[in-house]
Amino acid sequence: MTGTDPSSPLNLLLWVGVPYAAIATFIVGHIWRYRYDKFGWTTRSSQLYERRLLRWGSPLFHFGILFVALGNVGGLLIPESWTVALGVSETAYHAVAFTVGTIAGLATIAGAAILIYRRRTVGPVFSATTRNDKIMYVLLMATILLGLGATVLGNVTGHPHDYRQTVAPWFRSIFYLRPHTSLILAAPAGFQLHVLAAWALFAFWPFSRLVHVFSAPLGYLTRPYIVYRARQPQLGQRATSRGWERVDT
Repeated sequence: MTGTDPSSPLNLLLWVGVPYAAIATFIVGHIWRYRYDKFGWTTRSSQLYERRLLRWGSPLFHFGILFVALGNVGGLLIPESWTVALGVSETAYHAVAFTVGTIAGLATIAGAAILIYRRRTVGPVFSATTRNDKIMYVLLMATILLGLGATVLGNVTGHPHDYRQTVAPWFRSIFYLRPHTSLILAAPAGFQLHVLAAWALFAFWPFSRLVHVFSAPLGYLTRPYIVYRARQPQLGQRATSRGWERVDT
């Protein structure tokens, strides 16, 4: 896509500069957002406005994207030699990865399509949609579609690309601080576009509603019970439930 010279300025920019800039933005952006925008650290839920489409789209999208993420983490971080040492042949690995990845990718796209349709057709939800949300959806869908397209196209044409020989070791080399640009240049253009879209998504991540991925309601485990008080004059003979307290009217 950009030539085969790993030392060319363009290749150094795309395959060395862009990854490190995206990683730095991802880390610093989250720290800044947490320190200065804690009240904005939310999904801005629109469940109050519409539930029927959300009931279908949200599980499809979230469970699909979870399996997509797990598959990508496993494929990028686990070297091929490790799975071979465990007795998993490359044929078996790619068969499972392709099948599960395709199903998860299609589920994610279907869920996202329902959610986008809901945002466009339900008035209150559309009114609550910001420009930031639109950019997020474009980057997210572009990343997923490019990755799924590159994988499916290779298998359909009978020439699947073994990304664990090119993209995965290049990705790990970024974190080793010894980026091997020649590895990513050996990957097909579809995988290269998928990678660039993913870096753009990671750079935008801290400034979008995607920050809620790193939220967990741990405070609910230690906070005191909320006490509810009933003012009805007759509450019957049953013992009050935990967290309830009778008061005089």
